[in-house]
Amino acid sequence: MLSVDTYQTIAEAAGAMTDRSRFLGGGTLIMRAVNYGDQSFDRIVRSRQLDRTIKVESSGIRIGAAATMTDILASRDVQFLHPVARVIGGPAIRNMATVGGNLFAPAPYGDFAAALLALDARIVMSSGQAEPVESFLAGRNHTRGVVVAVQIPAVNEADFRFLKVSRVKPKGISMLSIAAWLRRGDTRIAWGNMGQTPLRSKAAERLLNSAPLDEAGIAPALAVCAQDLQPFDDALATAWYRREVAPVHLKRLLLDGGRR
Repeated sequence: MLSVDTYQTIAEAAGAMTDRSRFLGGGTLIMRAVNYGDQSFDRIVRSRQLDRTIKVESSGIRIGAAATMTDILASRDVQFLHPVARVIGGPAIRNMATVGGNLFAPAPYGDFAAALLALDARIVMSSGQAEPVESFLAGRNHTRGVVVAVQIPAVNEADFRFLKVSRVKPKGISMLSIAAWLRRGDTRIAWGNMGQTPLRSKAAERLLNSAPLDEAGIAPALAVCAQDLQPFDDALATAWYRREVAPVHLKRLLLDGGRR
């Protein structure tokens, strides 16, 4: 029997979470699981207190966890994230899919989470504590509380790039996705659907930190870009194929921003 409990505040909802509960934000993932008979949970927790705001702060940008992909597309403050939000599902999905929910999206979903990993985001929990997105993704579970916001540093739009590779265009499920924050000396490359959670190419990052972004300069990084990844087999592609095409798509992203 599936129950649905609604709480007035996020704090109350967070306190009600157990390993058999799921927090309902936009519902795109949870309702899909319900429709497919997922038996891993039997209780849905809701809150009337949801944050959809997107605002510039002194340390960067704060995005409420309940902000949808449509909210992202409507905000000039996060224009650099528009290419990411634009390729997540169709209009109906973008109207419902939330930033917070994407952090829990299992492969082959979670393209926005890959972008947040590249941007060195911090995840703000209902307790008020914040942690790096990388450690959050590595240890994510449904009993730690509720995500209320993400914080990202100020970003120069020209330094951020994103590429989604899918067999069905324009809104098919990603075979893989790549997000890159190309800050000089502090490059971050994150991949979606090259592991059960988004992962970084740390070996490639180290080589790109001091390399020119031309064919010769990026060649060493391309050779090791899959070293830190954990590709898998699914209906979209095999692990072998994902690993083989990873340097091809990373090269395209680095040299021409992912444009065909």
